[in-house]
Amino acid sequence: MHNEKYNLITILGPTASGKTSVAAKVASLLDGEVISADSRQVYRGMDLGTGKDYADYILDGKAVPYHLIDIVDAGYEYNVYEFQKDFLRVFNEISEKGKLPVMCGGSGLYLEAVLKNYKLIQVPLNEPLRDSLANKTLGELTAILKIYKNYLHNLTDIVNEKRAIRAIEIEEYYLSHPEIDTSMPDIRSLVVGVKFDRLSRRKRITNRLKHRLNDGMLDEVQRLLDNGLTPEQLTYYGLEYKYMTLHLTGQLSYQEMFEGLNVAIHQFAKRQMTWFRRMEKQGTEIHWLDGYMPLDEKVAQIMEWYSMKR
Repeated sequence: MHNEKYNLITILGPTASGKTSVAAKVASLLDGEVISADSRQVYRGMDLGTGKDYADYILDGKAVPYHLIDIVDAGYEYNVYEFQKDFLRVFNEISEKGKLPVMCGGSGLYLEAVLKNYKLIQVPLNEPLRDSLANKTLGELTAILKIYKNYLHNLTDIVNEKRAIRAIEIEEYYLSHPEIDTSMPDIRSLVVGVKFDRLSRRKRITNRLKHRLNDGMLDEVQRLLDNGLTPEQLTYYGLEYKYMTLHLTGQLSYQEMFEGLNVAIHQFAKRQMTWFRRMEKQGTEIHWLDGYMPLDEKVAQIMEWYSMKR
């Protein structure tokens, strides 16, 4: 039952929203495969701390295929440019098999790298160009940018002078490097969000943190340290890995670690929701589901949206 209107379904939401179970169920019903858009689940050995809910991918005794989880070693600094390249490769592989890709994640930057339909390239700074543009107004910079491309696909390029200068810098780099492929496939995604009210979200985050600690999350971080990762490397990954490393190296008591980490995850979830609201303001239509809806009802609603022709 694939729909020509959409060639991707995106399931997004803040941490602890239950989006993985929704994505896996949708993929199983539509003969699809899940592509993770999580900036930390790419790392091997970082399981409890990143919330890899492997059990969610087993439905009725059958495994739902998933991608971009456990693809690099802990200690490596994976980035959004690599994610977009890896996503496009997997997206094409799934599509060529006649199956439906289902992207699932909460990393706003990773999600937008796909949904905004433009390719990210690691463009170096061009200081002489920046100096020549430094005193120009936003209107002047916009006019210069239009010389490079008549249609400004990404209006966030011209929200301020700094963004406009960077956009010109990128276009100038493309112009002098014609061998770079900046094209993107035609991504047409139904975007669905799963969310709880703020109080419920806070309770779910705290309860999940307690369960993960009981399941051995501290042992996981200790193993990573024992395997040669430095405290500095683990701290780089933030949240769970930062606070648990500080505890294991004697800089925080258990209670200080728990309380600090609990607050940090709440703040992270709030930032995620702020990012999703900004996406909506900038034109991404997100169909929101109440997290308290039973899974089957969530999936039925998604199927209804997916089957709509307009």
